[in-house]
Amino acid sequence: MISEIDRYASLSSPIHRWDPRFRLVSIFTLIFSVVLLYNLQLVIIGMIFAVILTCTSKIPFSFVLARMKLVFIFVIPFFIIIPFTIIGTGVEIASFSGITLSYRGIEYVLFAAMIVLKALTAVMLIFPMIGTSRMDITIKALEGLHLPNKLVQMFAFTYRYIFVLDDEFMRTDRALAARGFKKRGNMYTLTTVSKAIAMLFVKSYERADRVFYAMRSKGYTGTIATLHEFHARKQDWVNTAVVIGFALLLQVAATSDTFIATRGFI
Repeated sequence: MISEIDRYASLSSPIHRWDPRFRLVSIFTLIFSVVLLYNLQLVIIGMIFAVILTCTSKIPFSFVLARMKLVFIFVIPFFIIIPFTIIGTGVEIASFSGITLSYRGIEYVLFAAMIVLKALTAVMLIFPMIGTSRMDITIKALEGLHLPNKLVQMFAFTYRYIFVLDDEFMRTDRALAARGFKKRGNMYTLTTVSKAIAMLFVKSYERADRVFYAMRSKGYTGTIATLHEFHARKQDWVNTAVVIGFALLLQVAATSDTFIATRGFI
């Protein structure tokens, strides 16, 4: 997913034309708002809004869904685990090996569904947030938001060299295969792969040393240099107001719902 996150950065859409600084702040606020919700109906509304943003960005929805499969596989066990971890006060449906399934546990399936939907919504929003501009522009936008310089540089170097390290590991893997090495579930395989990973760390350290001196010789000052300049437009402020306003509206609705419930009005 990382290597293809900005595959559709060259498209033209209202989200692509949105100033990256405003877009990052707005959608990040929306992600936090959805994650903090504990109302299934509001989470569903937030997910619908995320789908609308994704469609507006013109990033193919099939591309987004294909890269959300791993997230779905990770969170789907909540549907299986949560019903068996709730100790119910009512009638038990089944019990085996000390694990009990009750009607109260089944009711908590909705809670599991809320967790799954929040996770999927948060991941979906990453695509219109980051995938609608080149990664170097996104990193420059982070710098424009006055994030700590070392953190911004860490993001930049991680994105730049994660592919280099991946290529280095693939070459090592091919070299091992050429020498007749086959992966098996034994100690020899574990030892060999461990040594290969150790060599990757050594090569990474040596490469970092060479890159450091090369960048110093080229006058690197610690700032992200791109030809792209940011210019805030009226539409950027409007888009920001809409997204952040929706995020705040979700929180107001959640707070009102909690207040009414605690006061016994419903």
